[in-house]
Amino acid sequence: MKIPSSFDSLIDQANELNLYQKLVLQLNKDLLLANVDLEFHEDILPTSLKLLLHETVYKLIQEKFTEYLNLLYIIDVSESQVKALDGEDVVKLSEAVTFLILKREWQKVWFRNKYS
Repeated sequence: MKIPSSFDSLIDQANELNLYQKLVLQLNKDLLLANVDLEFHEDILPTSLKLLLHETVYKLIQEKFTEYLNLLYIIDVSESQVKALDGEDVVKLSEAVTFLILKREWQKVWFRNKYS
């Protein structure tokens, strides 16, 4: 597995393997487990997915930090990767965390597809 370095490369990989819908379903599953009030339709455009998830992560950081940490825990985002981010600008931080979330969800979907 080549770990994507950008949102576009992640979406390209998911589309090449016809796993984009499974990525959305996995994200929905983990959002539900974390009690985050957000659900995506399977056919959502990648840009809309990124925008809505980014907006939600931003709001969680600003208003519900405990729920934000719980979401990262449920999805299993690397703590060291989150700590390595610059926390000065919350908009940029939430955008970077959004990519880390999508990247981790993509890893789950890819591994499940490859080894099941």
